[in-house]
Amino acid sequence: MATIVSTLFSSLDGVVEIDPAWHFPYFDERMGAAVGEDYEGADVLLLGRVTYDSFAGAWPDREAAGGEDAEFAKTLGDTRKVVATRGSHDLGWRNVEKAQGDLVEAVTALKAEPGLGKIVVPGSVSVVRQLLAANLVDELRLLVHPVAARKGERLFDEGDAIYPLRLVSSDVYPTGVVRLVYAPAELPAAPDETADSGGAEG
Repeated sequence: MATIVSTLFSSLDGVVEIDPAWHFPYFDERMGAAVGEDYEGADVLLLGRVTYDSFAGAWPDREAAGGEDAEFAKTLGDTRKVVATRGSHDLGWRNVEKAQGDLVEAVTALKAEPGLGKIVVPGSVSVVRQLLAANLVDELRLLVHPVAARKGERLFDEGDAIYPLRLVSSDVYPTGVVRLVYAPAELPAAPDETADSGGAEG
């Protein structure tokens, strides 16, 4: 089974809808390297429609321009891309296809495809929420900026289910950005009250 990796920029108050005003002041070489690591070895990019349109509106032109990020742009273009969309028109980039039918069913089938090792979900908050609810996310990677955005879409919406997570790794950058990598987990066992009290009264 392929590993599904969600990678998101986040503010301290959980906003993952990027605003250039709070994101770009903290983007440095360390963050760029972390993003590169997230994409490294990706067999498939799984994107929501809004994120896809943002990618398709920028990266093909950057590849054509031949600037310093042209190589990364080419890698994105060459990578297989699956887009969650209800639209019917052409998506206008190479190596791109639409997720067919129910998203969870489509991603479950994608995850089981032979030969796939890593599926990266950049941004795409609505997609990540559905995959979290279906327990399909294997790693949640967050680059948490030291700023309270105070407005914008948050990753975790209101709901009944909780999502216990295990911290796999953490790293602090000179800008104050913290990189946190989580994996699904079980809730810790409740403390043993008898053991805490020494096992007996008196």
